[in-house]
Amino acid sequence: MEEELKCPVCGSLFKDPILLPCSHNVCLACARNITVQTPEGENPVQSRASGSSDYDYLDMDKMSLYSETDSGYGSYTPCQLKSPNGVRVFPPANHHRHCSLTCPLCHRSVSLDERGLRGFPRNRLLEAIVTRYQQNRRSSATSSSSSSTVVKCQLCDRNPADATVMCEQCDVYYCNACQQRCHPSRGPLAKHRLVPPPNRAAGGGAASGGGGSGSGGQLPPATARKPATCVDHEAENFSMYCYSCKAPVCMKCLEEGRHAKHDVKTLPMMWKQHKCQISQALNGVSDKAKDAKEFLIQLKNMLQQIQENGVEFEACLVAQCDSLIEALTRQKAKLLTKVTKEKDYKLKVVRDQMTHCTMKLRQTTGMMEFCLEVLKENDPSGFLQISDALIKRVISSQDQWVKGALEPKVGPEFDLTLGTDSLLQTILQLDFYQGKVEPGTSVPAAPLLQLEKCCTRNNSATLAWRVTAPSVSAIEGYILELDDGNGGQYREVYVGNETVCTVDGLHFNSSYNARVKAYNAVGVGPYSKTVVLKTSDVAWFSFDPSTAHRDIVLTNENQTVTCSSYDDRVVLGTAAFSKGIHYWEVRIDRYDNHPDPAFGVARINTMKDMMLGKDDKAWAMYVDNNRSWFMHNNSHTNRAEGGIAKGSTVGVLLDLTKRTLTFFINKEQHGPTSFENLEGVFVPAVSLNRNVQATLLTGLEWPKTGNQ
Repeated sequence: MEEELKCPVCGSLFKDPILLPCSHNVCLACARNITVQTPEGENPVQSRASGSSDYDYLDMDKMSLYSETDSGYGSYTPCQLKSPNGVRVFPPANHHRHCSLTCPLCHRSVSLDERGLRGFPRNRLLEAIVTRYQQNRRSSATSSSSSSTVVKCQLCDRNPADATVMCEQCDVYYCNACQQRCHPSRGPLAKHRLVPPPNRAAGGGAASGGGGSGSGGQLPPATARKPATCVDHEAENFSMYCYSCKAPVCMKCLEEGRHAKHDVKTLPMMWKQHKCQISQALNGVSDKAKDAKEFLIQLKNMLQQIQENGVEFEACLVAQCDSLIEALTRQKAKLLTKVTKEKDYKLKVVRDQMTHCTMKLRQTTGMMEFCLEVLKENDPSGFLQISDALIKRVISSQDQWVKGALEPKVGPEFDLTLGTDSLLQTILQLDFYQGKVEPGTSVPAAPLLQLEKCCTRNNSATLAWRVTAPSVSAIEGYILELDDGNGGQYREVYVGNETVCTVDGLHFNSSYNARVKAYNAVGVGPYSKTVVLKTSDVAWFSFDPSTAHRDIVLTNENQTVTCSSYDDRVVLGTAAFSKGIHYWEVRIDRYDNHPDPAFGVARINTMKDMMLGKDDKAWAMYVDNNRSWFMHNNSHTNRAEGGIAKGSTVGVLLDLTKRTLTFFINKEQHGPTSFENLEGVFVPAVSLNRNVQATLLTGLEWPKTGNQ
């Protein structure tokens, strides 16, 4: 935690820290040293480049300044000086007109107003934590180095007794007798505060605090302090919190109009809210820190395993090489070097990962300890001065433990196998295989695609291949890859030992590149030549009996649909669309008693025992002999005049390029564009009852709509 309490300029613990607009802190004296002055009409950036000279630091806070931008931040210019802590600072200028200060951490510049450095709020909370940290460190050092040192009474005439109390107001040590005689707890002295002397406080701290020394121990509990006063109105205490400015304000700030139209909330409420947010974020960071500790243990164990496996592998390798003839000995050193390099590489990777993880864990632990100390504070205004930045830091710290950060980059095993059955003339070519396989084997050759057997039908593609030459080792299987139909990356669509494969569910009107490769125990062979397959321009499909409701009756090779129930039942098509433009029609073969069938698209899991569009997985138009409505998620919209009769055709245009759905009756667009912003995979769908018979018509060119 000590790193959180050090000034970025001087490198020492903060002394009189002030809070900059960027949420970073610097000592007041350091702020004076890095403040830059510019002449009238010149911006601070020009002043930094024009040289430097001495100036009076005491008058800086009284200078009249202006802001460079609305946000208060100016541009950053490389500095020419460095602080003892290694942070570059700006030299002072030689004019007394305008001043600006650049944060040594984020390099954001802010112009001072007429109040100078007094315009920045004092970080009372950080100052209190630093004070407690110093007291705790001093008391721990005192108790460990000279526990026998005792403070004596300062009022005894001869042979002073051991002091038992100290008056904070009088700054005098008393024994019991002198305290009762000279400093009674009544009258005007009744309000003085008597505390134990330092030797007793240090002893008590050592007994109860445990590891309360150094940077890792917990600090004593925070004590209540005098409420902070407003920077602009020193006589007013902070009572509200401006949510827009992210800062505590007093009542005069609200009355004078600066924050009149801002969203303000009470100070205690925001204090509790921000404490809760930090606590919740700390829980996540704490879990990550726990996982990191366990991960470090895992890495340490892996180091030992790599060492043991490396020694064992070297011994086996030496035994194999020593059993061969003299020609093998000339290769032994080379092979040992490869194993040593592999071992050194694994060790280096694990050590580097341990170092990186240890650094992250140390930073996270220090931040957690600092946050815990902040949560102990009872000063709402001081807390809220830094709580926003602290919340962002804690959340950002949790985000750095991304997926895979706590997984080893290498394994402890050596996946190397030495072939010892090779002939004498090939000894000088001995090398390692990746993976443990039998020696004398090799990867298979590239397969040959049989173009006469490769074809497409609708949105399916069939590919066939064969082996061009016999392989030394048996082929275990093949890997077939296709791109995305738009010249994108390849992806595996089949892995197995068959030499013929049919791929369904491709996009219509698209060209796919296909290739295949073989593999065995040694590894994967090279790719075959690429073949280009083009799917159908338009969709040909039928009704799907496997997903239809049991009351649905399909005839005419699943192109004609009827229903055995008076209730509406849903039937889907066999095609699914996720891109492109598609159009199909449904012809009304029979229409009795004015029913209202529905036509449209749906997800594969839409409800099958109700009208299409009743749930949120279908988009449809239902129509009778006079008018129609659009329906989705049981919401009826856009009533349109005009209906259907026997012999009418209902067209459905699904445009996934524009993500719209449009309906037609007898080749004419019916109503406006029905649905927009459609995303995902859609299946053609129809719902009807026993009063309707319809036939599906596919493979049609899409008509032009009014917005095409």
